[in-house]
Amino acid sequence: MLVGLLCALAWMPLRQAGWLPHAAPTSTDTVAGTDIAYGSAPMRAVLRPVAVRSAPALSPLRRGFEDSTDLFAYSRELTMLAASGDADAMWLLSLVQDHCAGYAADPVGYAQDTRVIAGLGLANGNAMLASRQRVQQRCARFAPQDGFSLPTVINQRLQAARAGSLAAEASLLAMDQPLQDGDAYRRDLVQRVLDSEDPFAYLAIAPAMGTVGSGRRDTLGDVSGSDLSELAWRIASCRLGMDCSPGGSMMTNYCVNGGICSQDQSQDFTTFARDAGVPRQGADNVDEMVGTLLARQGVDG
Repeated sequence: MLVGLLCALAWMPLRQAGWLPHAAPTSTDTVAGTDIAYGSAPMRAVLRPVAVRSAPALSPLRRGFEDSTDLFAYSRELTMLAASGDADAMWLLSLVQDHCAGYAADPVGYAQDTRVIAGLGLANGNAMLASRQRVQQRCARFAPQDGFSLPTVINQRLQAARAGSLAAEASLLAMDQPLQDGDAYRRDLVQRVLDSEDPFAYLAIAPAMGTVGSGRRDTLGDVSGSDLSELAWRIASCRLGMDCSPGGSMMTNYCVNGGICSQDQSQDFTTFARDAGVPRQGADNVDEMVGTLLARQGVDG
């Protein structure tokens, strides 16, 4: 159940992006407007405790991704901002493309599948229908000609990362499309995510911290290499201000893309993950991992 829970989180093709060619590796790159050179000396991510404080609120632009009932109109706002060089708008535009891809590829087929699901009498059928209807409502004005393909989403995230979006850069690492090759770059990226207080960056890098990172703790840090560590990064993003509510995009993606829906529609992501994905003996481990990730930020739970 834990493996299925994690696989359900993202639009499934994005989790299998290895067939695409990597960006050409370089010894330097421009990240967030700063030239950064990566040497060969190994350095592990460092966690520095600070004073306890509340998680920062999401910006109005970021809140729009969760709050908008018309993602087509929201994407037009993002497109204008992205054209002026707004890296966060570029990143959010990729989230819209990702979230609406399944519907936009075939709106008629999507609606037909929803009707079929309604007649199956599944145990989680009500939650599945509610999630699919939420996607259909929010993505209603998109169509196949919008071209929300895997290469389109990756290209959008490449643009965002090169413009300075840390979340996009973290996402590319999780999709096995890092801006640069090499352990030194990966260590630096993990450290920047830890230091960022950015819930989107924490969530974006989470898949890289799962079992695909097994055996690379010297590079990725102590909270990496297992299904539980991936969940810990996701839960940490919730604690940092990510919308992990029952009707948020994270819970919706679980249900629509993976068929893993909470039968208790009042559950947020953290509660759902503990119920559906964490073995009883692993709960304390997850709590410890989340505490480790948030030690740098000092977020009050």
